[in-house]
Amino acid sequence: MLIKHTKILLCHSSRMNVVWIIVSCIVCFGVCSDGLSGNGTSRPAVVNVGAIFTFDSTIGTAAKIAIQEAVKDVNSNSSVLQGTKLVVQLQNSNCSGFFGMVGALKFMETDVVAVIGPQSSVVAHTISHVANELQVPFLSFAATDPTLSSLQFPYFLRTTQSDLYQMTAIAEIIEFYAWKEVIAIFIDDDYGRNGVSALDDTLATRRCRISYKAGISPGATVTRGDVMDVMVKVALMESRVIVLHAYRTLGLMVLSVAHYLGMMGDGYVWISTDWLTTVLDSSPPLPQDTMDTMQGVLVLRQHTPDSENKRAFSSRWNKLTGGLLGLNSYALHAYDTVWLVAHAIDSFFNQGGTISFSNDTKLQSVEGSNLHLEAMSIFDGGPLLLKNLLESDFVGLTGPFKFSPDKSLIRPAYDIINVIGTGFRRVGYWSNYSGLSILPPETFYSRPPNRSSTNQKLYSVVWPGNNVQKPRGWVFPNNGKQLKIGVPIRVSYREFVSQSPGTNNFKGFCIDVFTAAVNLLPYAVPHKFVPYGNGHENPSYTEMVRLITTGKFDGVVGDVAIVTNRTRVVDFTQPYAASGLVVVAPFQKLNSGGWAFLRPFSAQMWGVITIFFLFVGMVVWILEHRTNDEFRGPPKQQLITILWFSLSTLFFAHRENTVSTLGRMVLIIWLFVVLIINSSYTASLTSILTVQQLYSPIKGIESLKETYEPIGYQVGSFAERYLEEIGIPKSRLVPLGSPEEYATALQRGPAKGGVAAVVDERPYVELFLSNQCKFRIVGQEFTKSGWGFAFPRDSPLAVDLSTAILTLSENGDLQRIHDKWLARSACSLDNAELESDRLHLRSFSGLFLICGIACFIALLIYFIQILRKFCRTSNAAVDSDGQNTTSRSKRLQTLLSIIDEKSDKSNRGSKRRKIDRSVSADNIENDLGRDSRWRESQVPSQNEIH
Repeated sequence: MLIKHTKILLCHSSRMNVVWIIVSCIVCFGVCSDGLSGNGTSRPAVVNVGAIFTFDSTIGTAAKIAIQEAVKDVNSNSSVLQGTKLVVQLQNSNCSGFFGMVGALKFMETDVVAVIGPQSSVVAHTISHVANELQVPFLSFAATDPTLSSLQFPYFLRTTQSDLYQMTAIAEIIEFYAWKEVIAIFIDDDYGRNGVSALDDTLATRRCRISYKAGISPGATVTRGDVMDVMVKVALMESRVIVLHAYRTLGLMVLSVAHYLGMMGDGYVWISTDWLTTVLDSSPPLPQDTMDTMQGVLVLRQHTPDSENKRAFSSRWNKLTGGLLGLNSYALHAYDTVWLVAHAIDSFFNQGGTISFSNDTKLQSVEGSNLHLEAMSIFDGGPLLLKNLLESDFVGLTGPFKFSPDKSLIRPAYDIINVIGTGFRRVGYWSNYSGLSILPPETFYSRPPNRSSTNQKLYSVVWPGNNVQKPRGWVFPNNGKQLKIGVPIRVSYREFVSQSPGTNNFKGFCIDVFTAAVNLLPYAVPHKFVPYGNGHENPSYTEMVRLITTGKFDGVVGDVAIVTNRTRVVDFTQPYAASGLVVVAPFQKLNSGGWAFLRPFSAQMWGVITIFFLFVGMVVWILEHRTNDEFRGPPKQQLITILWFSLSTLFFAHRENTVSTLGRMVLIIWLFVVLIINSSYTASLTSILTVQQLYSPIKGIESLKETYEPIGYQVGSFAERYLEEIGIPKSRLVPLGSPEEYATALQRGPAKGGVAAVVDERPYVELFLSNQCKFRIVGQEFTKSGWGFAFPRDSPLAVDLSTAILTLSENGDLQRIHDKWLARSACSLDNAELESDRLHLRSFSGLFLICGIACFIALLIYFIQILRKFCRTSNAAVDSDGQNTTSRSKRLQTLLSIIDEKSDKSNRGSKRRKIDRSVSADNIENDLGRDSRWRESQVPSQNEIH
């Protein structure tokens, strides 16, 4: 204080006598010394803080009382500033940005260490540059402009919630009720523009948008007529969800004009920012005619948790004001701001901070100006005080008071208020932690965050017009404009869409479906059809859909396929017709001639079956040769046995028994394979002999890709793009414009300049095949899509038309429209089928693989057994001769003899079977002998008879 006072004297009294300067210094030194000695510490006796706001505004009136009461409470609490008196100097900005800036600059000429305010976001933007230069913190309890939180203004602290959070809350309310477009009415200054900009950004992240922004001049000269002009334009818009972001005077005028124009009736949604709750909380009961202008409005209010301190202060407030002035949330934040400054200054002194000022060398260049800017000095302790302000942490009337890393207050939350009758009721809460809820945000802070849609809840709302049903949120604009609906001018397949010659009238299957769906809507849809195309060839449907994004069309109606690249730019309705790409190709009739029995299997399949019959016969012979007499004998007999055994298994008529375990295993698996082959052959042959067969060399899109033959597609269809994407060169694609060109190109074939097949959507193909019986669909439908009507992104009309299309489908009208336009006499080949059921090797590859592996394993085990016996035989021969002189040929001869010789086990088994057969024969003879003797005993002799 001493230094600054001396500087001011020098600046304004440069011609003063040196004696007077010395005297002044002595006086100032004495005052300062008295203050220091009074405390016994380095703390000054008084700390000056400025405050600037509009005293007679709704916010300022309450804030003035709250600040004065907070100063009393701080000075009466010796534990805060420890004897230093806090003095708050008040400046009235008179609702003027200019006077607000002047008042703030006046504070810069004094010894204030911080300024509470400004109230206006416009003033805050300007004065924050001064605060940065002179290092004096500004703490605003009412400037909510989101851009003030930027790094550009380090010495500006907002002690209330930023409009960024308020606009996020509004955006989540709009998303909760599934509205897509809103209209923003705002005061056209920094506060209004930046707040609406924040709303636009938050809506965009939720696929919503502001369809119209109506700015109103912030000047005091705005008349009711000016507001009327703006509101008439708003009434002509499509959206009925209106967000109002203004100040008290202008906001109430907007609501009054809206009520006069009937814009507070059924179907409208009004959402106001917290300026309106400030009016409702601060004012005594408003006149009934004023309340009538805001019935059904949703309003946000900064949430302050209920506490004992808050209730006590509210009771104290009522005594101070006599009940004539309500306590609003901004007054509570103003009260806590004073305490924030007191705590920060106390920490500042505790850390050894001193209040001192120094000249700003940058201002010396403007010395001599009548503005006396050189009188403003830099607060040397500004950085330390700012640090203490940001690190403050206490519980105030508004709840926990602490700054987040981005200099915003922690735990932003809002009450959601519904104006009803003569008052209002709370329908829920919003917090940045838990979203929308019907419970206070404090109940969620101890739980893990859960923003799932099922947890977002609000109580029921009474909307404008005393309506409890959620408004649709939009209507067709009452501005005399009709929707421009683009319709393709088709050259082919005019049953779907066709234009009446010389008019803009259209007819066809697609037009009738659209008209029937529109007639089911609960509101009128004024529209006109706009033709698109040159009339010589089918237009590009992708380009027609793209024109919706440019504004040329408000929608597109026709046979428009719903494909991925189109859904990226527009929204489609529910499909009203199933569609998908299919392949159309010519065919030949196959008659069941003398060689029809060979057609169930392909040539490859027949070859593999034959090879496996011989292979399995050889394997069984090898496995049974040493142990089974039925597989022994002369070479010729053994060869015949192999062939007979192999072929007889086809009919399960083989007579040779298998005695080895390996042989039986192979035979069981092979008989199972034969059973499957027999069954499949029988089923396929039955189909061939009873159903007329059609043949086409093309089996589907895959076989078409493997060839190099040309492929036809419809002009304007997405089929061209799709075929290129799956790897078919563009040089192979042939555009075709009509069903007649389809038929001609298919009949000619690739050899005569035609095409091998045509790829098109199923509805077109079915209509084409209704009178073209020489062609058929081959293979399966290889894409799944449908036809729908296209509209701009997030268009509510697309949603309502989808519901109408479902209704048409359920009540049968959609099928009747289909039968009216697309029912045709079919060809007489409905009971014929393309020869696509021929059995190929790939269908049985698993069976043959299993059988082959079984044979291999059995042979491997068999040869291991042979080799073991061969080794034992060789070792025995060496032991008997005493030397290992056996030649290689003799060893091979020994190995072959082991393979060919009959095993002992076989001999014993053979003898056992012979004994069993002889015993059974003797038993039979004995039984027969006893039987004959018994019969003879039963026959009476002739003497007995006589």
